[in-house]
Amino acid sequence: MKAPPTASLRKPWPVAKFTARLRAVGKTYHDRHPFHVLMNEGRLSRPQLQGWVANRFYYQTQIPIKDAVILSRCPERELRRVWIQRLLDHDGTDTDPGGIEKWLRLGEAVGLTRAELLAQSRLLPGVRYAVDAYVNFCRTEPWLIAMASSLTELFAPALMARRIAAFERHYPWVREDGLRYFRGRLTQAPRDADFALRLVQERCRSRELQDQAVAALKFKCELLWAMLDAMHYAYMLTPSKS
Repeated sequence: MKAPPTASLRKPWPVAKFTARLRAVGKTYHDRHPFHVLMNEGRLSRPQLQGWVANRFYYQTQIPIKDAVILSRCPERELRRVWIQRLLDHDGTDTDPGGIEKWLRLGEAVGLTRAELLAQSRLLPGVRYAVDAYVNFCRTEPWLIAMASSLTELFAPALMARRIAAFERHYPWVREDGLRYFRGRLTQAPRDADFALRLVQERCRSRELQDQAVAALKFKCELLWAMLDAMHYAYMLTPSKS
């Protein structure tokens, strides 16, 4: 009996099928997590929503760090010149406060203080573990595969649109200024996703690289889900935390 072909001998997927495989990962995106569903249905209490904002803030602070890690390992100047915009989007510029500052304002809009957000006083161990695992993934995997993990941006615009509508409808006590981060991602996420998708389509020319890219995207979706698992347990199933 002939042995099955090794990974290196398998033919790469056609671009259309490879792209479809990437997009299919969106079925496990964290917008379907029960905690997220409850949030969009307006069923979170003020403390529960505050808990989500406080924990998600740690993720926001680590985004430019993981992108800086990717930049430090990418050998191509032209790619670095594009990717660096992601750091500026979150750290800010002279004319744009950036995503981290906007998230701090969201925290204030839901009744938290900057001091407690920056001190990470509400950060859950499970959330820290998941986020740190993502940064470490980008530090240890090949830079192209680390870039592929960012393709969750493919699914982000629809999530942001639903989130804005949910906040406006169900949480009118949240000040409008707090939604600036979500509104900004409506344009930033598609731009980032388009670039990363083209790059992965062009550079992942073997089945092995294609499989690694899909696996990286699945890993990113899983860690986002794991973050919400920790929050769901703490704020929905543990009364003292809600």
